[in-house]
Amino acid sequence: MDFSINSQQKEIVDLVKQIVDREIRPRAIDMDRSGKIPDELLQILVSSGVTSMAVPAAYGGPGLGVDTLGLLYEELGRGCAGVATVCAANALASYPVLIAGTEEQKKRFFDSVLSGRMAAFALTEPGAGSDAGAVSCRAEKTEGGYRLTGIKCFITNGPIADQIVVFANTRKTGGIRGLTVFLADSSMEGFSIGKIEDKMGIRASATSELIFDHCFVPEENRIGREGMGFRIAMETLDHSRAVVGAVSVGIAQAALEAAVIYAHQRKQFGVKVASFEMVQQMIADMAMETEAARALVQKACWMQEKEDPQSGVMAAMAKCLASDTAMKVSTTAVQVMGGNGYSKENQAEKYMRDAKVMQIYEGTNQIQRLVIANGVSY
Repeated sequence: MDFSINSQQKEIVDLVKQIVDREIRPRAIDMDRSGKIPDELLQILVSSGVTSMAVPAAYGGPGLGVDTLGLLYEELGRGCAGVATVCAANALASYPVLIAGTEEQKKRFFDSVLSGRMAAFALTEPGAGSDAGAVSCRAEKTEGGYRLTGIKCFITNGPIADQIVVFANTRKTGGIRGLTVFLADSSMEGFSIGKIEDKMGIRASATSELIFDHCFVPEENRIGREGMGFRIAMETLDHSRAVVGAVSVGIAQAALEAAVIYAHQRKQFGVKVASFEMVQQMIADMAMETEAARALVQKACWMQEKEDPQSGVMAAMAKCLASDTAMKVSTTAVQVMGGNGYSKENQAEKYMRDAKVMQIYEGTNQIQRLVIANGVSY
């Protein structure tokens, strides 16, 4: 396995790094307070291609490999995990279209993303989180298509998405056999935005309920066959988990950098805090843990790029370890900074709040451990 960065990858990573350092990090605390990305920054992200990084070359995108995407999402995570989540949601919504969509659906979806429109992946419901088979949003067959009725919750990009990949059940009895995927549009009659979440972390990303009230979706907007939804959802999450791991590594890296800078500036008892042995031990542990998580994420991305049969299990490992690491490292960063780290004037406490959701969304780490345990072979 060769994890070295080639010249093309370096050029792309350097571009995103510049955007992160010049445009995202200086706005991170303000975005955390306001709960949204400023329009001017969103335009920068769109025009630079950051919101469309996962679009394949065949549909006008950059055609980046998963290994390159992992590096880019780590940089975005280092800048602001909320911004990274907004961009990653476009990629997440694209996977069902890539897996089972028609050529017409792919062209329509990716043309929309490339033009700067946002997308959302709508699977979660009030009664269906880890248990995708419990989806109760109904898709009732009618002349020319389906009528969707139900509520989705905790949907990233919900309030700003133009296209929504929504999972609904075509069987009255529910269960995974009826789970089906549809490509909905926010302009469709019967669709509305529900409660907008006031979240603990990743506050720059807009998250909301989506309400479908007999919302008509044409039959040509069904992605794949009826009943294919569960398989499509699982394949999608296998693709996306390594990205969550990459964003988590970015959070850990940002927290480590903040702790090191603080420890070399702050003085107690007449000497720099960085000279204290216990602080040195904390920083050493943070550095080792971050590098270990980075290596596992890079391996997961490399295996996914090579279409290795075990890439799904490796992605679960990467997501689980990296998000646990982000939580641990960011918490330690707050500890290194003491009272200053606990203040909202400092980004350390933001990193800690952002890190928590990495252990929860796109499959809780408890679910990841089940996936890993069931997938380990000897």
